[in-house]
Amino acid sequence: MTTPSSSVQEARVALGRRLREIRKDAGLSARALAALAGWHESKCSRLENGSRPPSFDDIRAYTCHCGAAHLTEDLIATARGIDGMYVEWRRLERSGLRRVQESVLPVWERTLRYRIYSSWLIPGPVQTEAYIRSLLTSIRDRRRLVDDVDEAVPIRVAKQHIVHDGDHRFSIILEEAALRYRIGGIETMAGQLGHLLSVSTLPSVSLGIIPLDTDRSALWPVEGFFLFDEAQANVELVSAHLTIVQPHEINMYAETFATLAGMAVYGPAARSVIAKAIGALG
Repeated sequence: MTTPSSSVQEARVALGRRLREIRKDAGLSARALAALAGWHESKCSRLENGSRPPSFDDIRAYTCHCGAAHLTEDLIATARGIDGMYVEWRRLERSGLRRVQESVLPVWERTLRYRIYSSWLIPGPVQTEAYIRSLLTSIRDRRRLVDDVDEAVPIRVAKQHIVHDGDHRFSIILEEAALRYRIGGIETMAGQLGHLLSVSTLPSVSLGIIPLDTDRSALWPVEGFFLFDEAQANVELVSAHLTIVQPHEINMYAETFATLAGMAVYGPAARSVIAKAIGALG
């Protein structure tokens, strides 16, 4: 699987390659462009090989001195997108959990096909309000955030309308362990697992469970991830939120999802695993 920074670095290299093409199309050497921009002559090399991310002013200098001002805004938008690919939680959550929930609404609304894999939690689209509250409260306390859980929970609950409305389709694969980890206590978990049984019968949801005793020689549990159509993959790391947009990396996650899906049980067999988890709550 991808390392946390590989998508970011590859995107920076691709942007640097584009800057080099613009410079060469203008007939300028790296030294000549550096002189025009007032840079040390090694700066062009670092920008073009991706070892140094360009600032927006660097991009403006490239397009200005290379006679390509019409490309400025597109290149700046690309650079801004790269900056948003790997975002530390402390940066993402500095304004509170409500803003984080609001920030993902556009991609949630426009996505038609969701592929979701989780090895440790019940995923957002099928969480109960009590389960959500327990998760967000834990995040607030662990990361010492402002207390806006009461504002964040309704937004997260409201997002779930896409499970019932429109042409959205959800393929969800869970490790059985995700059913066993107790989030919010027995009552919350019982409600959550009961809700999971209900949503598993919806026409928009395909739910697969990988039993604990499945032979994992071919592929063991991996980090949880969301695939939004073929456009992007999101991974929640301990320290940061990772957005993957490189096509070959998205394909890696899609192939991994397909392998995991082949290990799962569905329908009555999946509901039986959920029922056993409910029975184990005591």
